[in-house]
Amino acid sequence: MRVELPKMNDWTDEVFGLHNEKNLPFIALRLFKFQFEHNPLYHDYCLALGRTPGTVHRLEDIPFLPISFFKSHRIATTDFEHAALFESSGTTGTIASRHYVRETGLYERSFTEAFRLFYGDVRDYCILGLLPSYLERGQSSLVYMVDRLIRDSGHPESGFYLHDHQKLNDTLHRLEATGQKTLLIGVTYALLDFSAAWPQNLHHTIVMETGGMKGRGRELTRAELHAALRAGFGVDEIHAEYGMTELLSQAYAIGGRFQTPPWMQVYLRDETDPFDLLPRRAGVSGGMNIIDLANIYSCAFIATEDIGRWIDSERFEVLGRMDHSDIRGCSLLTV
Repeated sequence: MRVELPKMNDWTDEVFGLHNEKNLPFIALRLFKFQFEHNPLYHDYCLALGRTPGTVHRLEDIPFLPISFFKSHRIATTDFEHAALFESSGTTGTIASRHYVRETGLYERSFTEAFRLFYGDVRDYCILGLLPSYLERGQSSLVYMVDRLIRDSGHPESGFYLHDHQKLNDTLHRLEATGQKTLLIGVTYALLDFSAAWPQNLHHTIVMETGGMKGRGRELTRAELHAALRAGFGVDEIHAEYGMTELLSQAYAIGGRFQTPPWMQVYLRDETDPFDLLPRRAGVSGGMNIIDLANIYSCAFIATEDIGRWIDSERFEVLGRMDHSDIRGCSLLTV
């Protein structure tokens, strides 16, 4: 029997109306059936593993597609003309991942709802983006997200900063002087460079790092990075965003402790046995599998090449990349 999903508005309301993980299994299993039927590559992958809708009855039984397939194949559920194409940043010489997005509204709903859950109304903020490498490359899902947040904030000082650190410094001083709530989101190396050249004490600004050094210098441990940024910006905590080209949802963290929105769920797998999911218990570490219900038209079940560790049953930290993985633009830091 063919599996049909609700109309787009009904689907988004159902997914983003989740307030906890209680209803996620029902939606995820239904989405698995849909993608098994309408995503040729995922269908073949599941068949090769002997996993079909007839044998999969729990979240733990759903096959997670290796993220590397986004570099070699067009991952698409149903046949469609894409409204947007996002490419990973990576570094020189690496193969970019590509995410063909059928509905940009789905992505926009995902990141705007997630921002509201974690930070409140974006209209209360001035949004400053320090994302030079992403802006220079183009086709970045991160730039798309920050651009929309900048526009939604409605603040006249919101905007992107490429290499003009003097202008960014002046803007921060004006905003701090008026007590304006501000979010400064930047790629790691750019935040380090700016805070070293323009050290200051911020009282009304959230500093959020996303991505690694992009080949611009030594990869730092998260502890080293956050210590340097705390000192440079004079803040108690550094926030972080965990997202990637292949996902339409993001997790957010204060001090490295990530949490996901209700429609996104993380599992850890044994690094030597990709089909052995580990208990959600403090201290347990392993490869990260992610369910992202916003990925309705690509693949919602992704085996990433990142290593995570549970802090408790709800929060996790990202330890870094697996040894064989390409360096790329999402949370590259290792312990």
